[in-house]
Amino acid sequence: MNGTRESLRELADLRAALAARPPRADVLICLPATLLSRAFASVAHEFELGGQDCHAEISGAFTGDISAEMLKDAGASAVIVGHSERRQYHGETDAQVAAKAKAAWRAGLLAIVCIGETEDQRDAGKAHHVCENQITGSLPDGATAANTAVAYEPIWAIGTGRTPTSAEIADVHRHIRKCLTDRFGAEGAAVRILYGGSMKPSNAAEILKLENVGGGLIGGASLKAADFLAIIACAAGA
Repeated sequence: MNGTRESLRELADLRAALAARPPRADVLICLPATLLSRAFASVAHEFELGGQDCHAEISGAFTGDISAEMLKDAGASAVIVGHSERRQYHGETDAQVAAKAKAAWRAGLLAIVCIGETEDQRDAGKAHHVCENQITGSLPDGATAANTAVAYEPIWAIGTGRTPTSAEIADVHRHIRKCLTDRFGAEGAAVRILYGGSMKPSNAAEILKLENVGGGLIGGASLKAADFLAIIACAAGA
């Protein structure tokens, strides 16, 4: 929940920089719905745009909610579903996340499905178990590399002062890859696994070089064009 009309200046700076030096990486900005159509009109073609959440239904008496079709109509090509904050503060279940992922596919959007363990679950040695269960429950049958990406969010590393090591990140991403491959075969082997635990310019290069890390789900470091551009440069060199 960041961004007003003034934030479009950061997008303009990002667009100008990428136009001058096209990145060797895919770039996607998931905006608040209030900015999506304006951003699409002004900065499209240099990078993709997405939404931060969607409702499972196409339309109906769901005041305040936004359907995947509405996001598509506003210029989105992707949507984040099951973010840890949606699960924590809105009580979203795996079944609800799966329904939203299906809605994204229905609208022709890439579903970025978030999974990840809490601090208590990590300390109890349950990281693999939690991620595996969330993959089972949150990813519908039919997931492919074209319609789905998985974002691993170690919730215990966000705002706690604890930073996962490269070995810890690689370990969980390796397990996620196994779960995806066991269930979806060749498509599971090709699905992108993004890392979403406080990636920033100072650690992006190291993380993005890890096996099975296919990109980043960037939070606070995406709010300023300069910071985000530094991460994009790291991705291009990974």
